[in-house]
Amino acid sequence: MKKYITLSLAALLLFSCKNENKVEDKIAEVKVEKVNVVRFDDMFYNAKPADLPKLKSEFPYFFPEGNPDEVWEAKMKDSLLQELHKEVDKKFPNNSTLEDDFTNLYQHIKFYYPQARIPKVVTLISEMDYKNRAIYTDSLALVSLDLYLGKDHKFYVDFPKYQRQEFEPTQIMPDMVTAFSYGKIAPPKDHNLLSLMVYYGKELYMKDKLIPETTDFNKIGYTKDQLAWAKANEAEIWRYFVDNKLFFDADPKLPNRFINPAPFTKFYMGFDNETPGRLGQWLGWQIVRSYMEHNDKITLQQLLAMDAKVIFDNSKYKPAK
Repeated sequence: MKKYITLSLAALLLFSCKNENKVEDKIAEVKVEKVNVVRFDDMFYNAKPADLPKLKSEFPYFFPEGNPDEVWEAKMKDSLLQELHKEVDKKFPNNSTLEDDFTNLYQHIKFYYPQARIPKVVTLISEMDYKNRAIYTDSLALVSLDLYLGKDHKFYVDFPKYQRQEFEPTQIMPDMVTAFSYGKIAPPKDHNLLSLMVYYGKELYMKDKLIPETTDFNKIGYTKDQLAWAKANEAEIWRYFVDNKLFFDADPKLPNRFINPAPFTKFYMGFDNETPGRLGQWLGWQIVRSYMEHNDKITLQQLLAMDAKVIFDNSKYKPAK
């Protein structure tokens, strides 16, 4: 029996891969203009005070009212910010990779959201505002390059390790899809853990669709070893959630244990320090993936609007053993 089940799964995966290839062929035909990345960070930190009026006119959203010009002139001359700018230029000496990545992302967005506007891409130095390192609106996509210098960069020494590991250039596109997803995924109807798991599972599934060539560990912001741990222990993670009746539990402590960014997931067991954080998100991703594998007529937009329990009940999800 096991042999036939294995063959059936292989056939399902092969069929799925063929369908994905067909979709990608269609996406490649979507017409979008080649993205031109605007390096505001270079323009600002290479500027002189006399250039400030022109910069304020071209980029008014970076110059909120109430601050005199002296504030911006001081930033231009600030030695630490100038050093940060030099480090950004070392890491991103040209825009070619960013422009290719954004062009590819916009093709995928236009395929799934034909009416979507294509925003202008502007890079900046946000002075380590890590909560807003990628912003996506109808008119602007903003990238804070100072937060993608590599996890071991000297400027990140005060950040905890689990945050630093996401400060890699490979996280720019995953972060941008997260920013794009805001407002497109139906907010959880219930206050239980399952609703949050599926919400973030939907966000990660958007990354499957919009940046399919990105590795799974980069989509979720894990290391290779952390993703390997999750996969190797998938059945045990599932069993823990089932045995402890966590899916429909609304305990307010659960998000901090299983969903929110953290150095590890809190099972309250001896192996906690070995685990990656946010395993509730990862498990929600597997549930959403399983649902879509078994319901291939459902569109991305339908999925994002769907109730978490409907997805859960119809996912036919079975953890790998």
